[in-house]
Amino acid sequence: MAETALTELQNQIEAIRRDAFAEGYAVAMKAVHELTSRSVSLQADNAAAPNGNGRAEHQTQSQPNQRTQPEPNKAAVPLRTSNPVRRSAPKRPTVQRAATGTRRSRRRQSKRGTNALMIQEILKKTPRAVRQADIRNALQRKGVSLSFPSIRHALGQLQARKAAKQVGNSNTWRYSAA
Repeated sequence: MAETALTELQNQIEAIRRDAFAEGYAVAMKAVHELTSRSVSLQADNAAAPNGNGRAEHQTQSQPNQRTQPEPNKAAVPLRTSNPVRRSAPKRPTVQRAATGTRRSRRRQSKRGTNALMIQEILKKTPRAVRQADIRNALQRKGVSLSFPSIRHALGQLQARKAAKQVGNSNTWRYSAA
């Protein structure tokens, strides 16, 4: 009995959804049709309009040059959704900085070579050869997020200074005290 009532309720809900979708689709298609008919009527005076068979019909002398005015903008018809509650856009809190005289501090850009120095510290602390992923994880534990290309560039700078060297043909790096 309860199962039958539940099934019937689900069928009714599905029928309402289909009707709402069909109605919304019809409204949307009507709006598209109105917009396309406006764009056709707004063509230039002497421009040729396609007549549907691939040929353009030119305006004749019997038809005076008339421009139809587009309809004034209408308010958008809201589409119906399955959720009866409409949510407004989230509002941002307004901050009056001029009145208080305070400013948010911006994150400063680090100085040149900072990435290489941080990676050099990590290589100094580690006695074994280190992969780039391990270097990145160590930096993230410190609260610094660096991309792999940035890490590779810093390792190249350290290699040029002879502060780090690549171990063999692998992708591991070691501190060099030279």
